[in-house]
Amino acid sequence: MATIKDVAKLAGVSPATVSRVLSSTVVVSPKTKTRIEKAIAELDFRPNAHARALVSKSTHTIGVVISQLADPFFAQMASSIEDVAKKRKFQVLVSTGSLDAQKELTAIKSLQAQRCEAMVVNSKALADDVLIDLAQRIPGFVLINKFIPQISQRCVWFDNVAGGKVMADYMASLGHANIVVLSTKERVYDATHRLNGIRQSLSQHNINLPDQHIAYGSPDYAGGREAIEHLIEQGITFTAVLCYNDAMATGVISALTDLGRRIPDDVSIVGFDDVLLAKYCMPKLTTVKYPIDIMARKATELALSLIAKDRPLNQSDKDYQYKPFLVKRESAAKC
Repeated sequence: MATIKDVAKLAGVSPATVSRVLSSTVVVSPKTKTRIEKAIAELDFRPNAHARALVSKSTHTIGVVISQLADPFFAQMASSIEDVAKKRKFQVLVSTGSLDAQKELTAIKSLQAQRCEAMVVNSKALADDVLIDLAQRIPGFVLINKFIPQISQRCVWFDNVAGGKVMADYMASLGHANIVVLSTKERVYDATHRLNGIRQSLSQHNINLPDQHIAYGSPDYAGGREAIEHLIEQGITFTAVLCYNDAMATGVISALTDLGRRIPDDVSIVGFDDVLLAKYCMPKLTTVKYPIDIMARKATELALSLIAKDRPLNQSDKDYQYKPFLVKRESAAKC
């Protein structure tokens, strides 16, 4: 396999001159450039991406940190990021944080070591001060699904409090007063904000939500089943269930169906996220739309624009906040 030294020898120039032509960082005379290009073609030389990066200081790679690859929500996020990156001729490196602060930090540092100047990070565990420091040191650092005022211009985020209000408002409008909530302790930022929104809405509707009516579980199908079964074992009666996400909601549907309860005739259920499974479970799930596809695309464009412009953000730059809306399907009905 030909090397850059072979090209330089055939073209009668130094390896440094070949590097300049490959990276387009310095103007080279037309004659010299022609000789080098001819040598490249003759030797079928294919530049190594890492070698080019050392010269251009860019790997044309965007790093992505998500919580879990298996989760449909994060799979959609990664897919949307990759779609935008490919159109901009960037490669994508994905690393997982697994809902653990140290693992998230390790994932980010690993991407830094691989020269990812642009980075879209979905952090569920790192402290705000750590994320602020990372944003100051990584040129194209963008935080998705979280808002930190000190780095607001680098945040593409969703109003989870408003999302909680939307789902609770809808249940109240259907006449439900015996409401239970399934939340999680694994994604504290999102879960806390959604629960706050639910509390605010129910309070405005004069509906009581005792602590005993809130159950916690893993943010997946199994967690939904276990949480609702726990509430039933406690003898708590309810006509409506507000779920942290769609995965938990499908677990609730399964558990209640096994117990002979009809949905939505006996119990109404609302999920959160509107991932693909919400359209195909039975009955089809009423849920709060989380526009992760649009947000992921915006975050990617922002990260790439930051390294392309090579400029610091200023106070006139805005953050990108997205609002929720309800997708009405078949799992909720009037009480």
